[in-house]
Amino acid sequence: MECEQIVAKAQGEIAAAQSSAELDGIRVKYLGKKGEITLLMKQMGALSKEERPAFGQAVNAARKAVEETLAQAIEKIAKKENEEKLAAERIDVTLPGRKQALGALHPLTQVYREVRDIFLSMGFDVTEGPEVELDRYNFELLNIPKDHPARDMQDTFYVSEDVVLRTHTSPVQVRTMLSQKPPIRMVCPGRVFRTDDVDATHSPVFMQMEGLVVGKNIRFSDLKGTINTFIRNFYGEHVKTKFRPGFFPFTEPSAEVDVTCTVCGGKGCGACKGAGMIEVLGCGLVNPVVLENCGIDPNEYSGFAFGLGIDRLANTKYGITDIRLLYENDARFLRQFV
Repeated sequence: MECEQIVAKAQGEIAAAQSSAELDGIRVKYLGKKGEITLLMKQMGALSKEERPAFGQAVNAARKAVEETLAQAIEKIAKKENEEKLAAERIDVTLPGRKQALGALHPLTQVYREVRDIFLSMGFDVTEGPEVELDRYNFELLNIPKDHPARDMQDTFYVSEDVVLRTHTSPVQVRTMLSQKPPIRMVCPGRVFRTDDVDATHSPVFMQMEGLVVGKNIRFSDLKGTINTFIRNFYGEHVKTKFRPGFFPFTEPSAEVDVTCTVCGGKGCGACKGAGMIEVLGCGLVNPVVLENCGIDPNEYSGFAFGLGIDRLANTKYGITDIRLLYENDARFLRQFV
């Protein structure tokens, strides 16, 4: 009789349960180590030998009845809870879509490709070379021997006495002249390294592209025409250029090239220091000594070379005043160039 009462009571509580947690509590209450049905089994010790079989059968039947009722209730409530969870997490298809953020090329890559394509359209080849370079190619063959004061201008990272991180891409020009006979028309892009980070306009690592043309009867007018064509394609037809005398050991004569300041349009501002123009590249006719060092007869051939910083072109084109912004990978800055 006691077993029947316990089963009836348990089934009533199971029927009233609303969650898996409540059902687990009922399971412990009746079937756990200290549960009511479990405690019934401990009463068998007080019964006579004849009473024990019948009592044991009654207790086992009660346990089985509660277990079956629990199993059915657990399945039913689990299904209900799953449906409620799915309903709560349902996607509202009436909501407007969320636009996915798209990636874009880094401004330096954009500028590099634009510059590269301009020179490709002018018939130049694109050539690359090693970033860790021999002193012989980086300096000596370019008319910069070990005792030359121009070495102080380069702020060089030395790997060893004869190995450096290249300070310009000019070694690629040297390698080209040593391996290829004129006529030569090439540009060489890549990273270069200098121990120079004194202000917002300098960086120890930056992108450079240099160009070289070697052939017969190459004159300064050819150089000037090439540079002006590039500048107007890159900045626009309205931009003016100015060639100023300069000095580079590997070119003679040499020139610095200024363009109309893109920040103020030539009126004068902090970016151009009031001059209305800003320097963008250096150039000149290839020094006959360099041609001779590379096995090219300077009496038969001449040439011109130029070097420009991709970073500086990006700065001047987009009005960026701090070169470090190009390397910090701040998404707020980069999104402006998408």
